Amino acid sequence: MTMPSTKELEDMVSQVRRDIVRMVHKVNSGHPGGSLGCTEFMVALYNEIMDRNPGFDMDGKNEDLFFLSNGHISPVYYSVLARAGYFPVEELNTFRLINSRLQGHPTTHEGLPGVRIASGSLGQGMSVAIGAALAKKLNKDSHLVYSLHGDGELQEGQNWEAIMYAAGNKVDNLIATIDNNGQQIDGATSDVLPMGDIQEKFNAFGWDTIRVKEGNKIESVIAGLEEAKKRTGKGKPVCMILDTIMGNGVDFMMYTHAWHGKAPNDEQLANALGQNPETLGDY
Repeated sequence: MTMPSTKELEDMVSQVRRDIVRMVHKVNSGHPGGSLGCTEFMVALYNEIMDRNPGFDMDGKNEDLFFLSNGHISPVYYSVLARAGYFPVEELNTFRLINSRLQGHPTTHEGLPGVRIASGSLGQGMSVAIGAALAKKLNKDSHLVYSLHGDGELQEGQNWEAIMYAAGNKVDNLIATIDNNGQQIDGATSDVLPMGDIQEKFNAFGWDTIRVKEGNKIESVIAGLEEAKKRTGKGKPVCMILDTIMGNGVDFMMYTHAWHGKAPNDEQLANALGQNPETLGDY
């Protein structure tokens, strides 16, 4: 398979951002802020990094797996899955509608290709990812498990039990990424519940950690993920701290929690679309 160029990946980022704001605008519901901030990561992961099969089966044997823990950023997840060929791009038009497979938080009973767990109950994705990584070890499957978590989500205690377990059991085929944007639904994480130095916390729990300070530059994200891959298989789980900007790519949504779960109106949508040119065709 020919890998996309940096320009092609940047074009995909622009298109995914259009998808995000259009989806939440149509139903006046959803979470654009975190979705926009994680766009580069998701595009890089599915189009450059993961070794994934073109089809989809729930077992996920002999391919890399991804688990979205902070499930409220489903708009970016759905857009990237559709653009990667898991289901028709036109289905994005059904986001959050009754009987749609694209609910506000990903679920499994609708059978949406690409989605292996229901998520959105924050704090649970780490445990699931560890379980999947252990299953790959039992199956002698050398592929990796990736997961994504919000920084505010780490305020949930279940994470730290799982983080301790993964290090204690040498789950070294797991790469967990933390979307470190410093924002959560009620404000800055430093105001709601200060997290301290997340990287040092993971280090103290026995993980191998790396920091990507330019989490909204596609080249930096790819370099960080490639480095994380090199560190797997060495007896420690790997954590990538990804410094991002909530709402990135839409200037009036950036640097604030205000757009965590708020949809743009008609005028704001036009403004957001004007900042992100159509590159692959809207749905």
